[in-house]
Amino acid sequence: MVTGPAPNDALSRDDERWMRHALDLAARAEAEGEVPVGAMVVLEGRVLGEGWNRPITSCDPTAHAEISAIRAAAIHIGNYRLTGATLYVTLEPCPMCAGAMVHARVARVVYGARDPLAGAAGTAIDILGARSLNHHPQVVGGVLGEECGDSLRAFFRARRS
Repeated sequence: MVTGPAPNDALSRDDERWMRHALDLAARAEAEGEVPVGAMVVLEGRVLGEGWNRPITSCDPTAHAEISAIRAAAIHIGNYRLTGATLYVTLEPCPMCAGAMVHARVARVVYGARDPLAGAAGTAIDILGARSLNHHPQVVGGVLGEECGDSLRAFFRARRS
């Protein structure tokens, strides 16, 4: 289920702070000519791994921001299971990234903008909430959603010009 953070909630203030950092990572992707999506894995107030979209520059279709952040976090802790961690990402995860989050046992997924075409956290499909899977992270959507969406819209508008 996708829920938004409650106003004036301490947790939502942390979510906004981390999402602002994810937006900075998205700007790095844009500077490299990539779709501006940034992500990070956070556990107990520490960033374990971060990433930004790089499929074009790395010639790797799996080089999404979330996959890069998950890989870096897993290497950092020496375990592919990221139990208790929160993954922040500026765009609702796609099916590939949502599957990786389930396999990594990420506890929470916090995203910014919804993705009506490929969002796998309940918008287009709901992999993160699929009852047939053995892990179901808590999902919080829409954190700084307007800012995240504006970044993506501006990027694509500039590309079409």
